[in-house]
Amino acid sequence: MEESPINDPGKAGKQHEQQAQLAPKSGERPDQGTAPTNDHYRPDPQMERDQSSIPPPDVANAQYHHPVLAQPPAALTGLRLEEPAKVAAGITAVIKSMEFSWSEGGLSRGTRGLLNMNQKDGFDCSSCAWPDPDEHRSVAEFCENGAKATASDADERAAGPEFFARHSLAELSRMTDRDQNNAGRLTHPLVKRPGDNHYSPIEWPEAFQLIARELNALDSPDEAVFYTSGKVPNEPAFLFQLFARQFGTNNLPDCSNMCHESSGAALSPTLGLGKGSVTLNDIHEAEVILIIGQNPGTNHPRMLTALQKAKRNGAQIIAINPLFEAGLNHFRNPQDFMNPLRALGALMGDGTPITDLFLQVRVDGDMALLRGIMKHLFEAEDLNPGQVVDRAFIAEFTTGFESFEQNIRNTSWEDIEELSGISRAQLLEAANLLARKQKIVTCWAMGVTQQRQGVQTIQEIVNLHLMKGAIGKPGAGTCPVRGHSNVQGDRTMGIWEQPTKVFLDALGKEFNFTPPYEHGLDTVESIKAMYKGKTKVFFSLGGNLLAAGPDTEVIAEGMRKQKLTVFVGTKLNRGHLTTGETSLLLPCFTHADVDMQKSGHQMTSCENSMGIVSQNKGVLVPLPGQMMSEVAILAGVAIATLGNRTNIADWVAMTENYDVIRDHISRVIPGFENFNEKLRRPGGFYLPNGPRERKFTTANGKANFSTTELEKYALEPGQLVLMTVRSHDQFNTTIYDYNDRYRGIHGERRVLFMNRQDMAERGLHAKDLIDITSHFKGEQRTVEKFVAVPYDIPRGNVAAYFPEANPLVPVGSVAKKSNTPTSKYVVVTVAPAHKTVGAPLEVRLAAEA
Repeated sequence: MEESPINDPGKAGKQHEQQAQLAPKSGERPDQGTAPTNDHYRPDPQMERDQSSIPPPDVANAQYHHPVLAQPPAALTGLRLEEPAKVAAGITAVIKSMEFSWSEGGLSRGTRGLLNMNQKDGFDCSSCAWPDPDEHRSVAEFCENGAKATASDADERAAGPEFFARHSLAELSRMTDRDQNNAGRLTHPLVKRPGDNHYSPIEWPEAFQLIARELNALDSPDEAVFYTSGKVPNEPAFLFQLFARQFGTNNLPDCSNMCHESSGAALSPTLGLGKGSVTLNDIHEAEVILIIGQNPGTNHPRMLTALQKAKRNGAQIIAINPLFEAGLNHFRNPQDFMNPLRALGALMGDGTPITDLFLQVRVDGDMALLRGIMKHLFEAEDLNPGQVVDRAFIAEFTTGFESFEQNIRNTSWEDIEELSGISRAQLLEAANLLARKQKIVTCWAMGVTQQRQGVQTIQEIVNLHLMKGAIGKPGAGTCPVRGHSNVQGDRTMGIWEQPTKVFLDALGKEFNFTPPYEHGLDTVESIKAMYKGKTKVFFSLGGNLLAAGPDTEVIAEGMRKQKLTVFVGTKLNRGHLTTGETSLLLPCFTHADVDMQKSGHQMTSCENSMGIVSQNKGVLVPLPGQMMSEVAILAGVAIATLGNRTNIADWVAMTENYDVIRDHISRVIPGFENFNEKLRRPGGFYLPNGPRERKFTTANGKANFSTTELEKYALEPGQLVLMTVRSHDQFNTTIYDYNDRYRGIHGERRVLFMNRQDMAERGLHAKDLIDITSHFKGEQRTVEKFVAVPYDIPRGNVAAYFPEANPLVPVGSVAKKSNTPTSKYVVVTVAPAHKTVGAPLEVRLAAEA
C-alpha cells in the first residue's frame, strides 16, 4: 500500500495522480468494506432526558423586553401573490442561479465557484447532501439553491470591524435575516465584552485565551455545550468532538437532533444502520419510488434529475405530502438545454411529469397512510398467495413479522381514513402500484422526521420494505434525504451526545486519554439546560441554533444566561446577536475558499446522503482579513484550553497537514481505513453499509419488523395543525430573498398558508393580517402580524416558514425516542391581528396582483 501522504507533503491534493478507473460504480453494488457493529440507540432514552417543563415565554411582547431581537422583525416587506407554479427549474432556475452568483461573487469569482462545485477535483456544495453522480458529471453540476449557497460563500462584500463599529447589536437585530446575510463575509475575530453593545476587534491569541479561561473556570466540563452545524466538513468535526471529549464532556448537540434524528432512531434498531441503504443508481433503477414528507424541488433540486432518469427508465412515483409542490409535478431539467434533441422541450414544454399518484395527506397522517397501503397489500396477498409479500426474504432475514402483520390487519379503515385524510380507494391505487413490485425506493425528509410519531412512521416505512423484500438489492431500499452538506458525516465523525462504547474506546486508545462515557445533552436538552442556568459556555461551530431550534425566545433567554458564547461562522446571522455576557464571533473559511497551511493547499471531506465520502478543495482566494480555517481555530482553542492535558505537537501537526487528521480517523472509525488513499480517488469512496447488502448489524443480526402504536389526537374547536416549511429562497436558516416563487409568494415571508374553507369559517380573506397562537399542555405562544394566504392544503392544516414560525414550537413538544422538536405538528389558532398597545403597526402590502 502507498504510504500516507503525511510522509510526503507534496502529494497532498495532487488530482493529476488520481486514476479514473478507481471510481466506484453504484449500480454494481460498490465495494464498501465490512459493515461495522451496529449503532443502536440507548434502549430507553426518554428516561435519561430532562422531562421538566419550561414556562412559556411572552413571545408577542419579547421585542419590548429586550433591545436585541431574537425573532425576525415583524415589519412586513410587501406581499405579491401569484398562482403557484406547476413546473420546477427550467430557464428561470438558470437565470436565478446566474443572478445570485454574479451579484454576490462577481462575474469571475462567481463563475469560477459554480464551475468547480461538486466536481471530482473541486469542492462540495455547502447546501444539501444529495450525492453527485459516480461517473460522468456535467460541467454545471449544481442546482439553483446550490448556486445561491456558493454565491453567498463567494460574496465579495466584507462585514469587517468597521461594519460592526457602525452598527450596535440592537440595530443589527432589526435587520431582516436576508439583510444580515447580505452584509458580507466575516473577516476578523470580534468580541463583545460585558456591558458592550457592539462587537469590536480582538486578536486570535487573546480570543483563544479568553475561551480557555472561561472553560477552565467551570465547575464541571458538563457546564459547556458544543453545538455543530451540518455544514462542517469531516476533519474539523472530528477535531471538535475530540476537543470536547478531551475537555471532558459529551455535550455535543447538533442540527441532526432537529432534523433526521428520528431516521437514525428508527433505522438503527430495525436495520442496524442509521443511514439510508440506497445508491443513486438504485433510484435510477427503481420501479416504484415513494416520496414522503419532502419537497425536492426546493430543498434538494438535483434529486429531480435522478427522478427524471427513473421516470425515463419506466419508474412510477407516488408523492405523499400535504402540499403538492411544483417539483413533484413537472421538471424542466436545465441540463437538457445542452442536448439539441431536448433543448426546445426544456425551454417551451412542461418538462418531465414526475408524480403518477399524489396523496394529499394530512399533517402527521403519514403513519396511518402507510398502514392503509400495507393493509391493502395483505388483502392482495390473501387473494394472490406468494405474489405480494416476500415470505422467503422474511423467513431468512427478519424477525417480528407475525406481530407486525396482526397489527396492520387490526387497524380499522375508519382510523386510517380519518387520520390520513386519504380514502380507502386512493390507498388502493398506491397499493396496486406496489403489489407486484420489489424494486421500491422510499425517500423522506423532515416532513416525516419532525412529526410527533416520526420514529414510528419511519419504522412503518421499514416494515413496508421488509414485507416486500425491497431492500439490499439493486433498485430498492430506504433513502432518508439529509439536509446540510455534511450533517451525516458529522455524526459519523462522532458528533453525538450518546456515542457508543466502541467508538469511545477507539478514540481514547488513539489519543491516549480516557473519554467521558456518560451520555451528554442533545439539542433540546441543551436548550433546557441553558435556560435553567445549568451551563455557562455555549460554543457553536457554524450553524444558527437560535433560528433553527424550537421556542426561539427560550433559546434567547438561555443564551443571555451564558458567561461566554462563541460563534464560529462565515457570515452574520441572528444567532450571533443574542449573546452571553461575553461573546466571540470568529470568522472561518467556507468550502469554496482556498485553505493554505504549512504543507500546502489543504482539502477536507464530506459524506453525502448515500454514504459516499468525497473531497472538498476550495478554489477561491479568501477575502483580505484574518479568517482562519475551522481546523486552525479548533487547534488554537484546544492548545490554549487543554495545555499539557493533550498532545500539543499533534494538534500542530494536524493543523499543518490535514492528512494527519485523516490518519487518526482511519484508526478510529470503521470504513475509513486508508482514508488518505481512498479520498484521492475521483469521486471518493463508499462507506460500509450492511443493509445495502442484506447484512443487518442489529443486536440480533436480523432486520426487525416493528409493531407500532397508532395514536389519535383530538383538537378543540377552532384549532388547526401547523407545519413549518422552507421557502424557495432559503436554505435551512439562511435567507437569500423574500420570495417563494414555486408557491406564488413574492416579497414576503410572514405568511400563513391556509385552506380556503378554514379561512371562510374564520371570516378571513386573502392578505388579511392575522395573529397565530400555539397551544401545548395549557401553554400559549403568540406571533403577530402574519398574512393569510389561501392555498391548496388539507382542511385543518396550515403552514408557515421557519424561522419566523419557530417561536410557536414548544421546546417540550418532541417526537418520541428521537427527542426531535415537532415542527410538523404544532396546534394553533388563528385570529385577526390586533394592535398591541404602544406598538406601531406598519403594514406595507402591495395591491392585489
